Amino acid sequence: MHSVEDDTPERELPTLLAAATRRLAAAGVASPRVDAELLASHVLSVPRGRLPVVRALTPEQASLFESLVARRAARVPLQHLTGEAPFYGLSFAVGPGVFIPRFETELLVEWALRQPAFRVVDLCSGSGAIAVAFAANRPSATVVAVERSPAALPWLRRNVAALAPAVSVVEGDVTDFSILSDVDGLVDLVLCNPPYVPISAPVDVEVRDHDPASAVFAGADGLALMPGIAARAAALLRPGGLLAIEHDDTQGESLPALLRGFPFADVVDHADLAGRPRFTTARRVAD
Repeated sequence: MHSVEDDTPERELPTLLAAATRRLAAAGVASPRVDAELLASHVLSVPRGRLPVVRALTPEQASLFESLVARRAARVPLQHLTGEAPFYGLSFAVGPGVFIPRFETELLVEWALRQPAFRVVDLCSGSGAIAVAFAANRPSATVVAVERSPAALPWLRRNVAALAPAVSVVEGDVTDFSILSDVDGLVDLVLCNPPYVPISAPVDVEVRDHDPASAVFAGADGLALMPGIAARAAALLRPGGLLAIEHDDTQGESLPALLRGFPFADVVDHADLAGRPRFTTARRVAD
C-alpha cells in the first residue's frame, strides 16, 4: 500500500508519464509516449499493459524513472536503457557494442521459416537475432551464427545461451573462405543482415552515436561487403540452397543485379510493410 507521501501528484504515474512524454517529444524522440511507458514498465517490472492499474511510484522508483527519461531525452537508445530488445517474440540482451535488432528484419525471418531448410548459416549475426529466432522456431535445424566483432560476440553468446543453446557461434570474418569450409556445398539456407547503409546517408541520432558504425555503414553505396558475402554464400550453399540478404531501401535494384553476377537464379527483391525494398532472396544454381 502507498503512503500518503507516495501518492503526491509529483509521483503519480499519469503525472510522471505526461511530463516524460513532453520531455521526450521536445528532444525529438519519435515515439515519446510509448518510450515513456516502456521505461515506466521497466522501472516497475510490470508489463506495459498493466500500467493503468499502477497508482504511484515510490520516491526511489520515481527518481530512477526520471533519470532514465533524461538519458532517453539525450537520445540514448531505449533498448540500452532497458537492456533488452524484442524480436520475433523473444527478448534479446543488447547494449553498447552490438547492433540493436529492428522489427523490419522479422520479415526476413518469416520468409526463412517458410523454407524447407535444416542446415542454416547466419552471417554477420550481431546480437544473434536472426539465428536465434530461426532456431527457436525450428529446433530440428542445425544453425550456425558467424560474427567477427569482439564487442558484439559477448552479446551473441549471451543470447544464444539464454534463448537457443543449440546454435553454434563461430568467430570470424564472413568473407573468409576458411570459415565453415567443412560445410561448403552442404548448407540449405544462408541468412544475412550485413552493414549496408551508405556512408553519407542520414541516420537517427541513436544510430549515429550508439550503434557500432562497423555494423551499419558499408562504403559509399552501402554495398561494400555484398560481393564478399555473395561469394561466401555461394560456396556454402548446396545446389538449390537459398540466400536471403537484408539491404538498404536504396538497393532494391542494385543488390539483385549484383547477385546475378554470381551462381544464383530466381533473384527476387522483397518489400517491407511500408512497401520499401527490404531484402533480396536467391537460389544457388549448380556450377
